Amino acid sequence: MAMAFKGKFITFEGSEGSGKSTQMALLKKYLQKRKCKVIVLREPGGVKISETVRRILLDTKNKEMNKICETLLYMAARAQLVEEKLIPALKEGKVILCDRFLDSTVVYQGYGCGIDIKTVQSIGKFATQALSRI
Repeated sequence: MAMAFKGKFITFEGSEGSGKSTQMALLKKYLQKRKCKVIVLREPGGVKISETVRRILLDTKNKEMNKICETLLYMAARAQLVEEKLIPALKEGKVILCDRFLDSTVVYQGYGCGIDIKTVQSIGKFATQALSRI
C-alpha cells in the first residue's frame, strides 16, 4: 500500500560542480516566497547517524572498502534519513529539496561499480520504504 503525503520530495542529481546547490538555493528561495515550508537535505547525511556513515564513506583512508559494503552503507544512511526526516516532513506538508538520492546510487554504484542495477533498485526500495516510487 502506497503512503499518502501532503508534502513534495524533489531530488537534485548530478556530478560534483554540476550546479545542484545553486539550483536548490534558487528553488528554495522561490518556494519560500510562495510561503512553502522548505527543508534542504543532502545525501548521504541529514541526520546524526547518516552523517556518521557519510564520514566513513568519504574518508580517503577507507581504500579497502569494497563496492558491496559501499552500496549498503549508502542505503543504510538513506534508510535513516527517510525514517527520521523525510516521512515526517512529507506528512507535515513540507517541500524537501535533497542533494542526491537513490538515482545517484544506481548510477555510481550500479553503473559505475558494476553492482547489478536491479539489486540496487531492490535494496533501494527496501531502504526508502518505497518512498522513491511515489
